[in-house]
Amino acid sequence: MSASASEKPSAGWVRMVVDYAGLAGLALGYLLTRNLLTGTFAFVAVSLAAVLVGFVVERKVAPLPLLFSIMALVFGVATLVFHDKRIIQMKTTVLDGALGLGLIGGFVLGKSPVKLLLGATLQLSEAAWRRLTLRYGLFFLTLAVTNEIVWRTQSDAVWVLFRMPGMLVLSLLFSATQIPGMMKDASALEAAVRLSEPQE
Repeated sequence: MSASASEKPSAGWVRMVVDYAGLAGLALGYLLTRNLLTGTFAFVAVSLAAVLVGFVVERKVAPLPLLFSIMALVFGVATLVFHDKRIIQMKTTVLDGALGLGLIGGFVLGKSPVKLLLGATLQLSEAAWRRLTLRYGLFFLTLAVTNEIVWRTQSDAVWVLFRMPGMLVLSLLFSATQIPGMMKDASALEAAVRLSEPQE
């Protein structure tokens, strides 16, 4: 087994920790205390610990997850400083909205930002990358709008459950719906490459 192959499982669980440990801390903190500010304190503490663990294990943190982790900490700390739970509730609206707009902006400009994130692990045609860019852009915008509706119209308990595990489940389900198309495109691309190779 090569070194790179042995590192892949580690990278996978580390990214999961960095991405979702803070949200798990928020949910657990709120469920134990029924206080969103206390849950936010847990969110900030666990998020910071997760980023540190990710850096120690991998000796690096990917730029985009690191940026989102920093922004999450900024929103969390601001919530505690100003004692205003609306700040942490609006975090998803702002961050997912910005990500969605960024992806759709790239699509309009003829770019495929999603390829920069997944290109090393997937071999797809440019048309497939553009489809994924548009779909994920619309998905993140939908999450942003849904978050805005939920926190403004529902109780804190409902919003916390929507954030974790609700949004994680929605993200996994959405990604699962994209897999058949990606596999079909990858197979077609591989076949095209083989056909283009010189025949002996």
